[in-house]
Amino acid sequence: MPLPKKNEFISEAEYLAGEKDAEERHEYVNGQIHAMAGSSLRHNDIALNLAFALRTAAQGKPCRVNVSDVKVYLASSKAYYYPDVVLGCEEEPDGAYALKNPCLIAEVTSQSTQWRDFTEKALAYQKLASLQVYLVIAQDMVEVTQYYRDAEGLWQVQRFDDLEQSVALVCIDRSVTVQEIYAGVVFSR
Repeated sequence: MPLPKKNEFISEAEYLAGEKDAEERHEYVNGQIHAMAGSSLRHNDIALNLAFALRTAAQGKPCRVNVSDVKVYLASSKAYYYPDVVLGCEEEPDGAYALKNPCLIAEVTSQSTQWRDFTEKALAYQKLASLQVYLVIAQDMVEVTQYYRDAEGLWQVQRFDDLEQSVALVCIDRSVTVQEIYAGVVFSR
């Protein structure tokens, strides 16, 4: 897909058609597209650790875990994002190119993506009625920020920075330890 010029509007239909054949992924927000940057080995390890832990925790439940190449559609924001890890436990149509009802979304953040992950995406994702948990996981230190919907439906935030702590995943009624998320990840000084 040829990239439109800066601030050039592109329709959702044009975005979706172009994204099917694109060599690199793009996120779409209200007519604007943003090329996705490559990820580091540490970023990839963290995302795969979480995906593996989620897949194990969700066994026996009608849930599906996807990593990085599956879009989430947010109708209220007219946006398509590629989360690093996404868990959906509701049926999606066959052949769908984007999930509409995820219960958990995780972004592995870096200095270059931190603003979007903690502001733009956090606000957009919280508009999804199905979403119960949004995780922002640091790749340069042990730090997991969990946004979660409480029993009254209000969004709360909690931060984890100890490998022994457990992060509750309410949508599958399980938890994952911070150690599982960072398993095998080495931080250089």
